[in-house]
Amino acid sequence: MDVEVCRHGYGRQLGSFATEGRFAGEAGVPMVFIRGPYVAAAGTGVEVLGETGGKIVAVRQGRLLATAFHPELTGDDRVHSYFLRMVRRER
Repeated sequence: MDVEVCRHGYGRQLGSFATEGRFAGEAGVPMVFIRGPYVAAAGTGVEVLGETGGKIVAVRQGRLLATAFHPELTGDDRVHSYFLRMVRRER
């Protein structure tokens, strides 16, 4: 992906946290960060899908999807549903 990432952007594992942010136009999406990075810069052709605290935390470029958070650690299925819709369209 054409992105520049700030690895461990939120600090060490002790700095892990949960919050809510925007993903694919929806607010209030739960996001769990464990030594999470964030996207410092997104190149041309990269769609910013998620943000929280003024930082980019989810991007898509073509068939690739990346998140800085762990959607599998919440009961919210919006990120997974987005991914499934994305995969179905790629067939």
